[in-house]
Amino acid sequence: MKEFEVVLFHKDNGESPVEEFIDTLEPKMQAKVLRTMELLKRNGLELREPYTKSLGRGIFELRAKHGTDISRVLYFFMEGQRIIFTNGFIKKTDKTPKQEIELARKYRKEYKKRWS
Repeated sequence: MKEFEVVLFHKDNGESPVEEFIDTLEPKMQAKVLRTMELLKRNGLELREPYTKSLGRGIFELRAKHGTDISRVLYFFMEGQRIIFTNGFIKKTDKTPKQEIELARKYRKEYKKRWS
């Protein structure tokens, strides 16, 4: 199976919310997130829970846990075997915060407008 291309979303001003999030993680959690991203890169749509979960309307969450800390990185798929990671957060409640999902949808819209 051909590997997917991983893209870290950048806003028009050059900032990358997902890259900034990953940079703030403590080293062991950062390593866990990057390993899980690599799994997704190799397995694409075949990768399932506990590593990834659909949040609906084309937005997915990558899941990483280290000790009691839980990190989530949101992403979407684009044609041409591309995975676009948009934003991330430390999960503190059972449900994924709606504002994080809306942010991922906003970034997807920006990405498609720029690259479609």
